[in-house]
Amino acid sequence: MSSRAEAGDMTHHGETKTPDRLRRRASRLLSGMTAQSDRLINEGLAQADARKWHYAVLASLHEHGPGSQAELSRRTGIYRSDMVGVLNELAERDLIGRTPDPDDRRRNIITITAQGRRHLRRLDKVLDDLHDELLAPLTPAERDQFVHLLTRLLDHHTQEVPHSPI
Repeated sequence: MSSRAEAGDMTHHGETKTPDRLRRRASRLLSGMTAQSDRLINEGLAQADARKWHYAVLASLHEHGPGSQAELSRRTGIYRSDMVGVLNELAERDLIGRTPDPDDRRRNIITITAQGRRHLRRLDKVLDDLHDELLAPLTPAERDQFVHLLTRLLDHHTQEVPHSPI
């Protein structure tokens, strides 16, 4: 799989022209992989008539159960203002249900439907295949290690910073 970044790194003699000090920078490598991953995932999900936010909401509902729009926003990282559109798209396709919250009639509780669970299983398969393509050069053990290391890094950089007492 050749990328624009890889193509941009090649001279007409097939040698890389990107300076080694750039090719050794984790931040640059992560940015390049993020671009490749986003392109691959977005195109692959579009072929399955889905978007990554659809998957995130369905996965959250399946794993953590029903929730309000605000809860789903916190669970998935989707902005509240964008969540309305995502939920509308999923509801139009009968992938989620909305019912008034008995404790607060102004709020809806969002649930995944049987059709939503079937769609989620299809998207799991699509994403499994896309991740196989994305991580093709790595062995299964290396893939597990790569995901483990990325998880550690992300958890470290996104953890809540404890507030110091005054």
